[in-house]
Amino acid sequence: MKKITYITCMVFGLMLKGQAQEKVWTLEECMQYAVDHSPKVHIEEHTHNTYKAEHAQSIASFLPAISTQVSAGYGFGRSVDDNYNYTNTTNFSNGYEAYTNLTLFSGGQLINGWRLARVNEKLGKNDIQKAKDDLAIKVMAAYVDVLYYEGTSRYAAEKLEESTRNFYKVTREQELGLKGKADVVQLEAQVAEDDYFLTNQQNLYNTSLLTLKDYMNFPFDEKFQVDTTLINDVSLPANDQIDDILDFALENNPTALQLKHKLKASQMQHLIEKGKLLPTISVSAGIYTDYYKDLKSKDTQVPFSDQLSNKRREYITFRLSFPLFDGLRKITSVKRARNNVRIVREQQTETIRQLQTAIEKAVLDREGYAKEMIQMEKKTTSDQYSYHVTLRKFEEGLMSPLDLQNSSNILLQSRANLLQRKLMFLIKCKEVDYYKGEPLVK
Repeated sequence: MKKITYITCMVFGLMLKGQAQEKVWTLEECMQYAVDHSPKVHIEEHTHNTYKAEHAQSIASFLPAISTQVSAGYGFGRSVDDNYNYTNTTNFSNGYEAYTNLTLFSGGQLINGWRLARVNEKLGKNDIQKAKDDLAIKVMAAYVDVLYYEGTSRYAAEKLEESTRNFYKVTREQELGLKGKADVVQLEAQVAEDDYFLTNQQNLYNTSLLTLKDYMNFPFDEKFQVDTTLINDVSLPANDQIDDILDFALENNPTALQLKHKLKASQMQHLIEKGKLLPTISVSAGIYTDYYKDLKSKDTQVPFSDQLSNKRREYITFRLSFPLFDGLRKITSVKRARNNVRIVREQQTETIRQLQTAIEKAVLDREGYAKEMIQMEKKTTSDQYSYHVTLRKFEEGLMSPLDLQNSSNILLQSRANLLQRKLMFLIKCKEVDYYKGEPLVK
């Protein structure tokens, strides 16, 4: 039993020592790595590039469309000659045309399409930032879990080492007749319990580390160690006004801006669908010429260049198109777009309420964890002193192994709670700073 526990402590100590020689990842480096290697962020970037292309297309839609057309064909069988008589012949025809078309009025579809594309481009850019922020928050929470279980594993290893040392000491005292069998059995049970707790915390540490690597898209087979000095950067927060943070977040936070852009986009789409109910006015202009040759005729025919010159004609056309009935498809599209506007407006109201609640909760939690952290520091110091007193009395025979076990467990719980409060305080500080406009990934 003694050899097993001793080897366990040594293995865990060597593991931590070996990890210390590897690269130490800070929280900022983890978030930056996750953002740079996230498929979801890359998808949003590609979507934004599509929105940019659509924006450029909407601008070009104001310009006239220019096209050219060339045709060639053979005719067989009966046809009409220049004297409007039917003949049985074979002919070759060749036509050339260049034309342009410009929409003068389309019910505001062009201008609203451009406004929609511009809003979508802003939405795509904001979606990239939101995807980065959401991923950074997940990484930050996973990073804190790794720090917590790394700390509890270290505490458990220290507790197991001390329990093993006490067990060995009591065993020697039993051989000398200074301690009874009950004390040895009690301490042996304590060593087994501490060994189990260490194994449990190591498993939780490995699981949390795997979760962090998953969020970062980091290779699972590579070694990884986080920066444990983060818990040393603890300072009490300044007094912040929740209303000021909320006002800033409503105008700048990606979550609030996302619904704002979506509402604007749905309104533009509604205007486009309404514009389809109005008439469309367009103008077309072009130039056309062709060439014709009767392949069976023995008469001299007009040369190619002369025909192109003589048959050339220019034209300009104004067109008015008015929709009369299309099976209520346009009316249904207008109603659908109008309902989408109402849906997005309700989603925006709900999002603003949730954002306000999240900001208030983050500020209150930060203040609460700051107070709890101060109290837990005092309690941990007191429990540390109490444990040393209990250990001294146990060595003098004034305390039982059960008293020593209870004091040791209380100290371990206090140290774990203090570590948890520090980490939660740090994460709430970063969360409040994020709502105040400080980027998570710089």
